[in-house]
Amino acid sequence: MKYLKLCSLLLLLAPVTACGYLFGDKGFFRDSAGDYREAQEMPPISLPNGTSSDEFVDIYPIPKIESDPQFDDPDKVPRPAPLVSASADQLVRIQKLGDDTWALVAIAPGQLWPQLRSFLSAANIDIARMDARAGIIESTYLTLEENPRPTRFQFRVERGVQRGNSELHVLQMFQSSTASDWPAQSDDFFLESEMLRGVAQYVANSADTAPVSMMAEQSISAGGKVSLGDDDQGGFILLELPFDRAWASVARSLDLSGFDITDRNRSEGRYYVRYVGDEEEEGSSWFAWLGDDDEHPAEGVPLILDVETQSPETMLIRMAFEEGGEPLSREQMDALLVLIKGNIN
Repeated sequence: MKYLKLCSLLLLLAPVTACGYLFGDKGFFRDSAGDYREAQEMPPISLPNGTSSDEFVDIYPIPKIESDPQFDDPDKVPRPAPLVSASADQLVRIQKLGDDTWALVAIAPGQLWPQLRSFLSAANIDIARMDARAGIIESTYLTLEENPRPTRFQFRVERGVQRGNSELHVLQMFQSSTASDWPAQSDDFFLESEMLRGVAQYVANSADTAPVSMMAEQSISAGGKVSLGDDDQGGFILLELPFDRAWASVARSLDLSGFDITDRNRSEGRYYVRYVGDEEEEGSSWFAWLGDDDEHPAEGVPLILDVETQSPETMLIRMAFEEGGEPLSREQMDALLVLIKGNIN
């Protein structure tokens, strides 16, 4: 009798237990959408001594987190940063600074790399050397209609200033019996320019069908060269460019961001600016929320923008009040830096 009662009790509990196993908080069919929050980082793979680890890379690396702008009121919920980008209006744009010319492409390096290879194949240009990790392709010597001398080209894909953008650089070299290394600058700037424009046009025409190279994506970061930072002195923009290019890029960004440059001192790396905004928007832009009136809170306020050299390839950009000028809040200053950052290229 006791055995029959025990069997009956187990039969009654079985459906309840099964439901808990299948649909409970730890059941097989539970909602697992939030499981990633409990994921733990695994230690790196330990390899035997003498084994190279160059081939072990993250397929999906975690992007670097930028410092968020600080706000005066900790109880105030900050609004999201505006989506601004200097290259959003054009997929491919030719940039020039002094003797340097390059193509700014609004796709990630992992997308640009296969497009470059496809162009070389379509143009019947043979490849002598290819290094996806360095983002470099070198052609064999070829004869062009523009110049009968044998010439070769080096194509270099780099991450762009803005996240998700790329830069394409082309270097040209004539065949020589005395020199075999690549020169610092092209032997013929016209041939360099024509090749660069040819690749840029090809990429612009075929971007919709661009595949992705995982090797190039892993090796050439798509994280960009500009970021926001914060320290005891306030917010700043960190820009990974040499001074000459950073100086020119900041000037263009100020113009695109609605600033009027009243004066500049290149030797000191200083711009004197006033925010004038976009005349066509009349207070309806994203920046209007920083003030209670229709007028921008920073409009007409004299400001100083310093481009400080941290290293030969890294600049730090800070904003300050001009002496005697009307001060802005920390929140408003950081919002201006976000606007300038979004238009640097």
